[in-house]
Amino acid sequence: MQELKPIKEGKVREIYDNGDTLIMVATDRISCFDVILNNQVTKKGTVLTQMSRFWFDLTKDILPNHMISTDTKDMPEFFRQPRFTGNSMLCRKLTMLPVECIVRGYITGSGWASYVKTGKVCGITLPEGLKESEKLPEPIYTPSTKAEIGDHDENISFEQSVAYLEERFPGKGQEYAEKLRDYTLALYKKCADYAAQRGIIIADTKFEFGLDEEGNIVLGDEMLTPDSSRFWPADGYEAGHSQPSFDKQFARDWLKSHEGHNWQLPQEIVDKTIEKYLQAYELLTGKPL
Repeated sequence: MQELKPIKEGKVREIYDNGDTLIMVATDRISCFDVILNNQVTKKGTVLTQMSRFWFDLTKDILPNHMISTDTKDMPEFFRQPRFTGNSMLCRKLTMLPVECIVRGYITGSGWASYVKTGKVCGITLPEGLKESEKLPEPIYTPSTKAEIGDHDENISFEQSVAYLEERFPGKGQEYAEKLRDYTLALYKKCADYAAQRGIIIADTKFEFGLDEEGNIVLGDEMLTPDSSRFWPADGYEAGHSQPSFDKQFARDWLKSHEGHNWQLPQEIVDKTIEKYLQAYELLTGKPL
């Protein structure tokens, strides 16, 4: 059996070339503050892949996505090893658009910090008197540039996203920027409504899009996972402070409050993190993983 090497390794994902398709493997690595931690979080990759699969299926009426299959039987023999079961996705190849499409339905995190200082989030003026974690009157679209690993993504305005895309796709900047914004908001609204009925608030999330051979915009990467989104339990939600969450906030909070951690989490924090991921998966899909 031929040993395959990834053509690209992200903080959490490995991407393998499969001729006219790609295979994306979500590993059990965990990153916080753009640093890969020294821990593995068992089953995390499977949660990410299966949750993306669930959302891709739910939203294909809004736009097509890159998923072909999550069954390793549809992949080369190399992927029929236990370490690839459940966490691998066979995908269409896309020309990725270099914008992270962030949508915020609630004010929290860096958005809250910016609002407290300026009354704005990513250049968008918000109503006065909002409380931390409050639901925004309407979700807002706040794109950012996609940085290389080790660099930080940079927030840009909608107008800057037009110029940024125009530079790379001459004659298409305005069209692509508008489509990315409209798709991002449509996907968020549908999925946030769905999640709300199952006891989860999707506070914010990010999407990535690419172009297929015909030049159509297609949803790529991962979708609405605890790695790319803030999920809060609706039960007990109240604005005015930060919320408990179903994502890696546990890990982030521990790192923030412990100096000299050397990017290593204690096992109990790792266990709590995966427990949250699994709980979110079960609430959203209605079945245990």
